[in-house]
Amino acid sequence: MSGFIFCNRFRELYVPESINRNLRRVIENHNAMEEVRAAKEKREAIILPQFSCHHLRHTFCARLCEADVNIKVIQSIMGHKDIQTTMDIYAEVTGDKKKKSLEQVFDQMKLF
Repeated sequence: MSGFIFCNRFRELYVPESINRNLRRVIENHNAMEEVRAAKEKREAIILPQFSCHHLRHTFCARLCEADVNIKVIQSIMGHKDIQTTMDIYAEVTGDKKKKSLEQVFDQMKLF
C-alpha cells in the first residue's frame, strides 16, 4: 500500500489537475441531470458548486480540528513541515468551540 488516497493502477500519484478535471466532470454531469430532473418535478434544481481537491483537503483538515484531533497528528497527516503552518491555516477557533472548551474547564473546576 502506498499510503496515498489517489493512486492510479500503477500505484503512481495522480496530479491534482487530473483529480480536479474529474471532479469538474462529475459536478457538471450531476448538475445537468439535476436541472432536467428538477424541471420535470417542477422544483428548483439543487446545483453543486465547483470545488477542487484542495477544497477537499482543507475541509478534511478542518474536520480533524473540529474533532479535537491532536495538532501534531494533524500536522503529520497534512504533511506540514512546520507546525506553525498547521496552526495558522487550520486551527481556527469558532464561537461554539470556545464555549464548549470553557464549559469543559468549568465542569472540571466545578466553578459554575
